[in-house]
Amino acid sequence: MDKKKFEDLGLSPFSLKAVQALGFEEASPIQSEAIPVLMTGSDVVGQSQTGSGKTAAFAIPAIERVDPKLAATQVLILCPTRELAVQVAEETARLAAFKKGVRELPIYGGQSYERQFRGLKQGAQIVIGTPGRILDHLEKGTLRLDRITTVILDEADRMLDMGFIDDIRTILGRMPEERQTVLFSATVPKPIADLIKTFTTNPVWIRIKSQELTVPAIEQVWYEVNRRTKAEVLCRLIDMEDIRYAIIFCATKLMVDDLVEQLNARGYLADKLHGDMTQAMRERVMNRFRKRSIEFLVATDVAARGLDVKEIEVVFNYDLPNDGEDYVHRIGRTGRAGKGGKAVTFVAGRELYKLQNIIRFTRGNIRRGTVPTLEMVEARRADTFFASLRETLEKREFRRYDEFTDRLLDQGYSPTDIISALFHLREAESGRPAADEIPIPAGSDREPVDRPKRDKTGKKKDKFDRKPRKKEPFSRKTERNANPTGPERTRRVILNVGLKKGIETGAVLGVILGVSKVPKDSVGFIRMHDKEAHVDIAEDQAEHVVEKLNGIRFQGHRLSVRIAPK
Repeated sequence: MDKKKFEDLGLSPFSLKAVQALGFEEASPIQSEAIPVLMTGSDVVGQSQTGSGKTAAFAIPAIERVDPKLAATQVLILCPTRELAVQVAEETARLAAFKKGVRELPIYGGQSYERQFRGLKQGAQIVIGTPGRILDHLEKGTLRLDRITTVILDEADRMLDMGFIDDIRTILGRMPEERQTVLFSATVPKPIADLIKTFTTNPVWIRIKSQELTVPAIEQVWYEVNRRTKAEVLCRLIDMEDIRYAIIFCATKLMVDDLVEQLNARGYLADKLHGDMTQAMRERVMNRFRKRSIEFLVATDVAARGLDVKEIEVVFNYDLPNDGEDYVHRIGRTGRAGKGGKAVTFVAGRELYKLQNIIRFTRGNIRRGTVPTLEMVEARRADTFFASLRETLEKREFRRYDEFTDRLLDQGYSPTDIISALFHLREAESGRPAADEIPIPAGSDREPVDRPKRDKTGKKKDKFDRKPRKKEPFSRKTERNANPTGPERTRRVILNVGLKKGIETGAVLGVILGVSKVPKDSVGFIRMHDKEAHVDIAEDQAEHVVEKLNGIRFQGHRLSVRIAPK
């Protein structure tokens, strides 16, 4: 079935505000079908694959029905595992963020009883827990069910497989007769069918058919990544594999905006696609992407639906989709026309459980990858450049600079020093600064590596250099000529970031070129001070640069940009 807008599902303003804050643009099929029925108070049996977005399907109506003035358990959600209970509790908290007075409480084995006692005593209206621990609290008298209006069984078939069927019967048997019973299950074996017959009244059956599965030609890999370091890992993978044409999927419009800013600030050519853009804006972006004027298209699922773009090298799942079918749609953007493709997925913390659901849904083989170290990326860059240099030398298709070479040799510089200096200048002008060393996430199978120590310019120190260096004060002023040949007429543009915030000249040049898209020959001297960066910009481009950069986020700081008075 087609997906619907949340605005069309009869939700209250606080639920719509929560959905909007999370950045979701439309409901999944199970949400579109189940939410209006659940809002009426009817019993529901939802049959859909794991990973179809069913948590919001039952959580939103449950939150709508809660009386925030009543400090008693009104909704009970049973989950098969503690991981799922925590995940459901977190999503419920986000969806209830704008309904004041509503409190949720996860209850599961392995957690302190005292914390759970305290939460129940304070009157949490929505309790999410595993059957065993819920039964413990019922026997201790710390959980009361007399004010329950809705009970939800999430992944009922898994609870059956794990041997919880008797516990579930006991819990349901203690519920008030006047209640709403909701059951979600991918399959309905006989014991679950018996449960439905015994404990529900005229349930509405909602069945969502799953689509065909993933494309076999696509190589799928996932990386465990800390949320704070996703951008660094992304850039490292791009550089490691020299990716020049990819789609990057984010969960929300806000995440799309933020990532595009970060990529452009690092010197990559990226643009965005999401639901807040007009059709004309979307078409302009897509035309640029098809012509490869931009390297990376950062998009939400809704905006990218129906895209027909050939030869996509990689699809990145920067954020995991809630819907397993959306995962299939995403990775299907690569590997088209019988060609091989690659899908890369980032997983943070408890999202590992969601990834397992997607693997079950797609029946695919998603292997685990190891985040490349900084040394590996730099070695790959060097190898790529060396191969390109050798090919150029063999073809002899290059302009000769004998006069400059002879002048430098006459001044006493060795050939190796000249070549090394040229390589150094090329690296400095690349516009893609190397990412800092990334903390190893908990549970990673990667061994720690020694961080290369860097001086103030970002240059790596030789590991055998043991001489102590004096720490230079931040009052040091640096300058760099981004374009020795021009421009002739310039205006000075001032940015509110400097050395004290750890900002360097290469990063300033990268954000100017990446965000404003001005030609490189429009940028002249860059002077770094303690709290500001002064940049000479071609007179006819200065106002454009100010307009594009003013207010964006750059390396964790909100930019304030102005033109210096003449």
